[in-house]
Amino acid sequence: MPLNCGIVGLPNVGKSTIFNALTSAKAQAANYPFCTIDPNTGVVTVPDARLQKIAALIKPKSLVPTTMEFIDIAGLVEGASKGEGLGNQFLGHIRATDAIAHVVRCFDDPEVVHVAGQVNPLHDIDIINTELLLADLDTVEKRFAKTERAARSSTDHRVKAEYVVLQKLLAALNAGKPARSAELADDERLIARDLFLITAKPQLYVANVDEAGLAAGNAYTAAVEQRAGEEASQVVRISGALESEIAQLEPEERAEFLADMGLAEPGLDRLIHSAYRLLQLITYFTAGVQEVRGWTLRRGTKAPGAAGVLHSDFEKGFIRADCYASDDLLALGSEQAVKEKGLLRSEGKDYVVKDGDILFFKFNV
Repeated sequence: MPLNCGIVGLPNVGKSTIFNALTSAKAQAANYPFCTIDPNTGVVTVPDARLQKIAALIKPKSLVPTTMEFIDIAGLVEGASKGEGLGNQFLGHIRATDAIAHVVRCFDDPEVVHVAGQVNPLHDIDIINTELLLADLDTVEKRFAKTERAARSSTDHRVKAEYVVLQKLLAALNAGKPARSAELADDERLIARDLFLITAKPQLYVANVDEAGLAAGNAYTAAVEQRAGEEASQVVRISGALESEIAQLEPEERAEFLADMGLAEPGLDRLIHSAYRLLQLITYFTAGVQEVRGWTLRRGTKAPGAAGVLHSDFEKGFIRADCYASDDLLALGSEQAVKEKGLLRSEGKDYVVKDGDILFFKFNV
């Protein structure tokens, strides 16, 4: 199952427009709040030039890129944590995602109604972030009340460890900071993960601009970028309207259109790559005459875990992985040349897979 990124924001900021272009799906986009009632889900390929280059050398029968999932979640409004608008229904949808792409309107257009009456990206950000924080605070307070009572009488170290974690989370949330800012040890993060806190998820900002603001930005994007810098977050600048046009073009026309606009790649490709980095993901490849395929993996995963992405039995019966770097293949021109240079390695269970590795798994089941 691909890892996913939830697209959130106030109504009418361009979430569904960006989602439609991103996935070439048909999520309803309308000029009124709550036009998205159910989350729209789309699986998109992760743009990776290495895949085509590897295939050009291996000449496989099929080519399969790696993917990730985007979920368009209905617009939140002030008071959502208390059930306003479509409220907790959508907070639940956000809890199920791995990361959050927060779309912020950074353009003026009198034809597109702003739910707050005027464009003010920092105010919009504060509304969404506050609602997510209040929802998490409610979750942690309820759990804390229960755990505090148990910790007084229990000798179970797990109960006491959870109590400490909840104290740290409460301190951060009560200070108006997201759960991800709490200083937790690795074992404490495992405890916190069970709470499914929304503000514990990594978040990036998507500044939705008009065409004029795409290259140089504007006063709105400058404010968003400053806020993101303070939060150690990322900003991707996208023109939803322009991306909608690009998405409708054939590949050849698309390349010509981008060249005319002075763009190296669509903004949506930058969004996918940013979300990929946000989730600490890398791509490794399997390559043979039957298939060249990209696989998504969390950074820091060892070889048996990479084998498990293909099939759980491969992880259980893992013996070793023959491995070389895709950069070496592309530089030398053939797998045989890689072998002759002594760059094909045999790696064991402790090998940490690197981005761009080409792996061949040996296993016994």
